[in-house]
Amino acid sequence: MGMASAIVHCTNSTDKPISYANNSSLQKKVLLRTRPILKDAIKDMLSKIFPVTCIKVADLGCASGHNAFFPTYEIMNTTTKFYQQSHWESPELQVFLNDLPHNDFNTVFRSIPVFHARLLEDEGDQRGHCFVSGIAGSFYERLFPSKTIHFVHSSYCLHWLSKVPKGVDNNKGNIYISKSSPPNVSKAYSEQFQNDFSNFLRCRSEEMMSGGRMMLTLIGRSITDPTSKDCCSLWDLLAKSLLDLVDKGLVNESDVDSFNTPYYYPCEEELRQIIEKEGSFVLDKIETFKVNWDFEDDDCNDSFVFEKSKSGQNVADCIRAITEPMLINHFGDIIIDELFTRYAQHVGEHLSREKTKHVSIVLVMSMK
Repeated sequence: MGMASAIVHCTNSTDKPISYANNSSLQKKVLLRTRPILKDAIKDMLSKIFPVTCIKVADLGCASGHNAFFPTYEIMNTTTKFYQQSHWESPELQVFLNDLPHNDFNTVFRSIPVFHARLLEDEGDQRGHCFVSGIAGSFYERLFPSKTIHFVHSSYCLHWLSKVPKGVDNNKGNIYISKSSPPNVSKAYSEQFQNDFSNFLRCRSEEMMSGGRMMLTLIGRSITDPTSKDCCSLWDLLAKSLLDLVDKGLVNESDVDSFNTPYYYPCEEELRQIIEKEGSFVLDKIETFKVNWDFEDDDCNDSFVFEKSKSGQNVADCIRAITEPMLINHFGDIIIDELFTRYAQHVGEHLSREKTKHVSIVLVMSMK
């Protein structure tokens, strides 16, 4: 991925009113939901490579904010307990936090003292056992020397493509695959994802050590139809909001027609086929679960009361935090506030009729 793409793909930094750091509660819910799977994957790996003096971990697409150190803490905690139970001294942990070059790494690095303080409070003085580095670059390319990484983790990142697929210029009035998209559009998106995910697997296979493990969580879809409401509704509503601005004369229709998101929701079958074809990894586990669009709307929270405007705003802020740089790059920044005001209204109306969920797919793989 070139530097120009990296600029477009970054999330909102802390100097933005709607920053990713302050609008990633949905991603935190997903990390909490997958924590038991992460712990099991770490313990399984440790049982195969034990004992080692230094474990090297890569967290790909770490972003910024409170979530950036969540996987690192869980890996450190699980590793420390595993070694204590085996009556061995805890190994050192070398953690590489990766994201694109324009990620808000300053916020990530400013969080390290807080992370160390939590380690000190919960684990005893383990600060000297955990070394954190930032790695700027696309995970669709090589990031590390050959055979140096034990464990790779990535959460809610791999549904982002390296670029917008070629040949989707006829996707008029849409910004992603939709019911009204011509058949070539879904084919182009699927092929781009296959190419990207295959590259991802190949790069990691060259970088990981024998016995290594990889855990990936991404947004997908539950059925094979790529135009299902599982994945299209969110982007259909954003397209509808853009077309509202066309009607008001604030946006050119041709600009909407030429805009498509570099995003793809795969299904389980696609993921299995790509992993099998690429051939470097054994798929140990694949699980699917759903989370509501609105992070405050928790199925376990009996006290939640739906408010159309509040839920619409929650979802709009979450999507704005991850898409604003990309939208500004294409449409300019003047329309952004109006666009997401419209979007929040459309999302609220949609959720008042139908509670819609993100489909999350978790993959655990081991090196062959």
